[in-house]
Amino acid sequence: MNMKREDVRNIAIIAHVDHGKTTLVDDLLRQSGVFRANQEVVERVMDSNDIERERGITILSKNTAVFYKGIKINIIDTPGHADFGGEVERVLKMVNGVILVVDAYEGPMPQTKFVLQKALELDLAVIVCINKIDHPEARPKEVIDEVLELFMDLDASDEQLDCPFVFASARAGYAKKELDDPDVDMSPLFETIVESIPAPEGDPEKDTQMLISTIDYNEYVGRIGIGKIDNGSIRVNEECVIVNHHDPDKLRRVKIGKLYQFDGLQRVEVTSATVGDIVAVSGITDLHIGDTICAPENPVSIPFQKISEPTIAMNFMVNDSPLAGTEGRYVTSRHIRDRLFRELNTDVSLRVEETDSPDCFKVSGRGELHLSVLIENMRREGYEFAVSKAEVLYKYNERNQKQEPMEIAYIDVPEEFSGAVIQKLTTRKGELEGMSPMSGDYTRLTFSIPSRGLIGYRGEFLTDTKGNGVINTIFDGYGPYKGDLAYRKTGSLIAYESGESITYGLFNAQERGILFIGPGEKVYSGMVIGQNPKAEDIEVNVCKTKKLTNTRSSSADEALKLVPKKEMSLEQCLEFIDTDELLEVTPSSLRIRKKILDPTLRKRASFKK
Repeated sequence: MNMKREDVRNIAIIAHVDHGKTTLVDDLLRQSGVFRANQEVVERVMDSNDIERERGITILSKNTAVFYKGIKINIIDTPGHADFGGEVERVLKMVNGVILVVDAYEGPMPQTKFVLQKALELDLAVIVCINKIDHPEARPKEVIDEVLELFMDLDASDEQLDCPFVFASARAGYAKKELDDPDVDMSPLFETIVESIPAPEGDPEKDTQMLISTIDYNEYVGRIGIGKIDNGSIRVNEECVIVNHHDPDKLRRVKIGKLYQFDGLQRVEVTSATVGDIVAVSGITDLHIGDTICAPENPVSIPFQKISEPTIAMNFMVNDSPLAGTEGRYVTSRHIRDRLFRELNTDVSLRVEETDSPDCFKVSGRGELHLSVLIENMRREGYEFAVSKAEVLYKYNERNQKQEPMEIAYIDVPEEFSGAVIQKLTTRKGELEGMSPMSGDYTRLTFSIPSRGLIGYRGEFLTDTKGNGVINTIFDGYGPYKGDLAYRKTGSLIAYESGESITYGLFNAQERGILFIGPGEKVYSGMVIGQNPKAEDIEVNVCKTKKLTNTRSSSADEALKLVPKKEMSLEQCLEFIDTDELLEVTPSSLRIRKKILDPTLRKRASFKK
């Protein structure tokens, strides 16, 4: 018979990027006494890898657990970025309720709608936490109405509409049920979780069933599967079988190696676990997300959502430039292949395919951010390789018409810049669907635009709005192909010969455009060293030295003044490169180059076009 585990609550924290999920989890951990009084605690302790810390975003969902008045609360911190939406969908299968965090100034944003929709579809209990109420421009009362409107837009049921609201400042460490309550601590939020999130249910006497919702990877123990036990119980060394809802032929006998539960940030080894527990299992080699671990006598799989399809692809290839192999530790196609296939262990929305050439792999993902995080990780691990421009993945419908991925872009800009933004996006095949004024003379523009129209746009957008604009996008299915698009209106400055860049050569080249290199850098023929404001490519010789004469002239002795070079981040390089260029990525440099380095062959290829 079904029983309720009153001593356990399983919740996920969902929100738009930057609304304060991870900071909120920090507070819950601190105030439940997970850390010792004298223990030094890092800010945003859940964002454990370097890239998450630097960019201030959560990429992988994280599990943790706190105790409040004898009740164990399992908390999962989820990513807010649309590129990592695949993570959010699966994690929600493990929980009975969510805390929807909304910024008291920004109100509900595109991603808020996306994550809330997933939670309502799964019929989960919702607690709305209006965060950052100590923000000087906070407007919590209006935000409450906006959130309720969002619930209505998503056809929420009456019970869902009746959800509790909590007001918090995660940074200052307090929450309250009414706006006029005193600021004390987080206990009102803990109370609300215990009261309004249902306890997990299941039948401990039934045969075991546990759905694997996340995979972790560890070099010592291999793959670790994390999931919630729906029925029965699990013990160490027990014989089980693995089945999969979307792969009916799968049936493998396995043995449970080790079992862990979460306590604070630690994983604690346990010998057995029962209904409603969220546990990690190791010792099963080929374990995948969506697999169900069940009793051998009764192998029944648990259904789960299919992972959303990738929309964008890039080629990763062996670096074959004249400087190849001088800076990276792992440079061969075997190294790159092993690393890409290893990434599939933990990243479910990624796809890696081999191509006709043994040195090139097609990698598809959910968006530019998704792929740039992978490139940055590989670079830090010592890999050296080249990548091509991101291309969108097209589909064909039954009438054989070309379909392409579409996005909805929500853009908040000061009024004076809205004209420039509308003009740019219209040339990139965007359609303006709405304009509405916001507080502080900002305007919100809503566009429907093909994904490829947004490739390479963010840099321009920041320039056009002088850094004051905010752009948020969300995938909106496939739509009819919108016609050809010119990505870039500017050409490249290309190095003419190989060698080392010299001030004299750069001084002459800088009149032609914006330079990406300074003096004393290694260059090779065919490498892109700058941007030409006109549309064509120009070859320049930056290794040229000044011819020496034996007469001194007063003007020639004055030092040549160079304009500082334009420093390009990985994202900017990926946005800048054109379809006939590659980005060479090594642990210490990013170099843009033409696919065809030889100038004569390059000209021939462009004539053939």
